[in-house]
Amino acid sequence: MTLSQEALKRRAKRRTAETRFRSYGIIALGIAGAMLLTLFFTVFTTGISAFWRHEALIEFQLTEKRMKIDPTASYSDADYEKLARSAPYNLIVKDAMYALFPDVKKRKHKKHLGKMISYGAEIALRNAVLKGKAHVGDNFKLWVPVSDDLDTFLKGYIDASLPEKKRRVKDNEIEWVHKLQDNKLIRSSFDWGFFTRADSREPEMAGMGGAIKGSFYLLLVTFLLSVPIGVMAAIYLEEFARQNKFTDFIEININNLAAVPSIIFGLLGLAMFLNFLGFPRSAPLVGGMVLSLMTLPTVIIASRNAIAAVPPTLREAAIGLGASPMQTVLHHVLPVALPGILTGTILGLARALGETAPLIMIGMVAFIASVPDSIVDPSSALPVQIFLWVDSPERAFVAKSNAAIMVMLGFLLVMNGTAAYLRHRAEER
Repeated sequence: MTLSQEALKRRAKRRTAETRFRSYGIIALGIAGAMLLTLFFTVFTTGISAFWRHEALIEFQLTEKRMKIDPTASYSDADYEKLARSAPYNLIVKDAMYALFPDVKKRKHKKHLGKMISYGAEIALRNAVLKGKAHVGDNFKLWVPVSDDLDTFLKGYIDASLPEKKRRVKDNEIEWVHKLQDNKLIRSSFDWGFFTRADSREPEMAGMGGAIKGSFYLLLVTFLLSVPIGVMAAIYLEEFARQNKFTDFIEININNLAAVPSIIFGLLGLAMFLNFLGFPRSAPLVGGMVLSLMTLPTVIIASRNAIAAVPPTLREAAIGLGASPMQTVLHHVLPVALPGILTGTILGLARALGETAPLIMIGMVAFIASVPDSIVDPSSALPVQIFLWVDSPERAFVAKSNAAIMVMLGFLLVMNGTAAYLRHRAEER
């Protein structure tokens, strides 16, 4: 069949439009990918330094005078431990720094010298004494963290060429650091404590341990509450509930709740769980209950869609073989719908992991300097911890906040990877 000249022009025009539309799609994907790579690159390059910290090898003199221990007296184990805990380790650290640089005589310079070492040195020294690694009367060498300003300088974030008044590290401190480096008394090591320590006012001692454990407890409570209730509600609405005005009203409200701003759920948790029921503030239990309310509509909608996608012939075959409606649902429909249910569950939990507003409303934005041991202990969470660190004025917290974002992204990758594995196993079965 020979096409007319007009038809050929229309076909050529249509193909040109299709090619142009395909090009727009490729360009859009390229822009989205470039923006995503830029985001990941910025977060990675800024936050990777937070996983390392600089330490100084200092020799401490644990004299009986400084430890306030009478050599002629006899102490019980409890009394000795009490004295060891209350000893003025800050003065011992300063004495060690003064002994390292005996030429420093001026009071102002000694003040700068004392600020070069983090207060984490006092904690490390106290722990060494309490664990029996260091004893009274010994000269004990220990790697201790340097201050956040010095650590930032050693990582290259402070320009030494700037005038002294425009930087936080003084000229004499730079000179002392170079001497320590020449004597190989400064090292950079991976900061494993970043994953185990709780938050701190000092950037060099701040860690993600409390936030990681708090987020784990939050997701655990959210999962245990939202998933069973959401799946059972979806089964009832899809398989057993009759179509009437009451079920229509429930479905409309479930769909509306899925679009409600998360801060509204935080206000509900503040009014109901804290003010009315008196649950502990800043606890993962309350945070998990609030997040489960927010996650529940997502789980119900995804579970209903997964159950509705199961072929009706499967139900008819099971009933034809004598299975009851409950047996049909539990033994035949639910296993087939399980991959879709898992997908919806992970989507809901991923949203819950990144929420900050409802947790702020129930007090989880408070400064928590300890790692929680249970779901009722005060705790922080990963997004709240990032919010707190971004709002801090210290330069070192910039790297810490980006490192926390990397940890949270890793948390999400583990969750999604686990869900993909379980979904694959369920599809194989």
